[in-house]
Amino acid sequence: MADLNKQATWGGRFSEGPAELMLRIGESVSFDQRLAAFDIQGSKAQATMLAHVGIITADERDAILAGLDAILVEVEAGAFKWDMALEDVHMNIEQALTQKVPAAAKLHTARSRNDQVATDMRLWFKFATDQIDNSLTAVIASLVDLADRTAEVIIPGYTHLQRAQPVSMAHHLLAYVEMFARDRTRVAAVKAQANVCPLGSGAIAGTTLPIDREFVAQLLDFVDANGQPVCTQNSMDAVSDRDTFIDFAAACATIGAHLSRLSEDFILWSSAEFGFVRLPDAFTTGSSLMPQKKNPDAFELIRGKSARLTGNLQMLLTMVKGLPLTYNRDLQEDKPPVFDSLDQTRLMLDCVAACLPGVTANKARCAAAVADPALLATDVVDYLVEQSVAFRDAHHVVGALVGLSEKLDTPLNELPYAEVSQVHPALGEDWNKVFDLKRALAAREKTGMPGPMQVAGRIAHWRKVLGD
Repeated sequence: MADLNKQATWGGRFSEGPAELMLRIGESVSFDQRLAAFDIQGSKAQATMLAHVGIITADERDAILAGLDAILVEVEAGAFKWDMALEDVHMNIEQALTQKVPAAAKLHTARSRNDQVATDMRLWFKFATDQIDNSLTAVIASLVDLADRTAEVIIPGYTHLQRAQPVSMAHHLLAYVEMFARDRTRVAAVKAQANVCPLGSGAIAGTTLPIDREFVAQLLDFVDANGQPVCTQNSMDAVSDRDTFIDFAAACATIGAHLSRLSEDFILWSSAEFGFVRLPDAFTTGSSLMPQKKNPDAFELIRGKSARLTGNLQMLLTMVKGLPLTYNRDLQEDKPPVFDSLDQTRLMLDCVAACLPGVTANKARCAAAVADPALLATDVVDYLVEQSVAFRDAHHVVGALVGLSEKLDTPLNELPYAEVSQVHPALGEDWNKVFDLKRALAAREKTGMPGPMQVAGRIAHWRKVLGD
């Protein structure tokens, strides 16, 4: 049976320790030990506050702070011994500290593991969002560089995976930059939401002791833009709220969806059927049977891992949906999905950022694909609109021209004018001047369009955002 002294924080009313299976199902130190640095940070602030309000002495505070620093050194060196019987990171550190510093028995005054873990996790989210933002920024930088290198490469744009209209490869890539920039905004919102201090909320209803919540919030850098402390305003919500977990997982899942779409494009573009790009060897693999194969495994794995991020979000939503206020032990399972979301999201982003510099465009294959005159059918519609033909009528006229092209088995731009002139009187002898790719893109210089000047402007914009 477990040593009762190892359950000192809650074991007083129990006559025996927990069963082995209860230890196994109840422990979280196997995954929450990664919170050690944040737990120590919170405990140092707690000790400083307790001394500030006179609950412990300055000497006791100093001894506790020194003991916590020593434990952090052990943790960072991989020398700290984690004990499953002590359940979690909090009790492991507290037990080790108490053995070193007798005054540490006072550290948990006016604090519950409920507000302690809530504080640790909010500190972790601020750290985690910075990590993801750094990785997002690296992906954006790689995409902007690749867009710059492919600004002159024109490819078909697709809808329904059917050739639609010509765009530059750069314009296509910059669409993903817009997505990842929105992801940065989402991640920043999660960080802002995490920037509220729950310490002092206790188990559910705070404490009667004279603590100073604003003081400890300031110490932990839970402050607003003006440097003023920000504290949670309802103790019950503070210990049971998991919205930040959900929003963090949602932001990661959205990043995953964007990465999956990007991956699908590169998987298609690198296939023999498309051949628009060549992927670097370092991010592809071969076949154990077929020696000619070069598989886009990095992008396929990213596409697969995006589902894992969606699953983490689903797990959190399902876990909290039926929980009454306030804390319930179910909430211990909130950490693995967000830890995994951080790890996998960063891995995916970092892989893309490292792969893109080695991507090269196959200009000949791109030129062959974009030579399809049907890509400029809509420009013929616009030509007719400029001749005062109503858009719907012009659309039908060009549809008839496409039908004629199929009937005569002749490219749209090579249809004999004698046949074309019979379709509609507004189709002048210059009707096929629209079949010029440079003209087509140069005509698209309005905001957000794929005109060369617009694309160059967006590349310059993102370089300025990145500080290049």
